[in-house]
Amino acid sequence: MSFIPLLPGSLSGPVPERSDAARNRQRLLDAARELIAESGVDGLTMDALAERAGVGKGTIFRRFGSRTGLMMTLLSDSEAAFQERFMFGPPPLGPGARGVDRLIAFGVQRIAFVLEHGDLAAAAEGSTNSRYEVPAAVLAQRHIEFLLRDEGMDADPWLMSMALSATLDPDRLLHAVRVHKLPPERLAASWRELVTRVVRGP
Repeated sequence: MSFIPLLPGSLSGPVPERSDAARNRQRLLDAARELIAESGVDGLTMDALAERAGVGKGTIFRRFGSRTGLMMTLLSDSEAAFQERFMFGPPPLGPGARGVDRLIAFGVQRIAFVLEHGDLAAAAEGSTNSRYEVPAAVLAQRHIEFLLRDEGMDADPWLMSMALSATLDPDRLLHAVRVHKLPPERLAASWRELVTRVVRGP
């Protein structure tokens, strides 16, 4: 299984850039985080960010490409740290445990990650047409598929990994907690039961 970071260089270190460019990038990210803290993710618009950071809106688009690209960058460090944990960290999330135990740990930790980062995790996935091609989403599904194969599943593990990935969709998880008032512990228990049934089979 190859590693697909959220952004190039997210685990191998930052992509080299001029010191002034790095300072400008950090100023934009700091301003974006301030806006989110004040008004939530919906309050982070390109116009508001340009005004807060004292730059032209074109500068933001040149730096991040789009609002989705900005969201991905804001989430990148946390996402890369999570990737490092499930790929290289201690078991049961990392290598060294049975596939089913790693799969359970992955879902439980992913639920916690989504609930911690909230709307930012959902916004970083982008539009409906591209959200499933975001590198972090591709890596997560591939990791689930890898663990299913590790448990000996041969009944279309790719499709099953897609179905399991849908269970961890940020919008769905946030809706369950905010609208249906489900406690995180119940979501984690449901994931554990689902994975156990899938791996054990009929």
